[in-house]
Amino acid sequence: MKKKPDMTVSQKIEQLAAAKAKKAKKKGSFLHEMKEEMKRVSWTSKEDLVSFGKVVIGAIFFLGLGIYLVDLFIRLVLNGIGNLVRLIGA
Repeated sequence: MKKKPDMTVSQKIEQLAAAKAKKAKKKGSFLHEMKEEMKRVSWTSKEDLVSFGKVVIGAIFFLGLGIYLVDLFIRLVLNGIGNLVRLIGA
């Protein structure tokens, strides 16, 4: 015996259309919810942002200077050791 289909073609089309509409509504709902959430975010003030930026730039400068000085010191020590070895070995 043949099994009767659970749904007719028109019912299946209606179901797919409803699912598509629900998916489109979900996308719009996501964007709406995101917009509402962005309104509730506590944003940093311009003054704070400028002062934090200055701190970051200053920290980068001083850390870079510190790394340069350590590198310079290590290079001088290694050159001194190399000169000493050449002097003793000659």
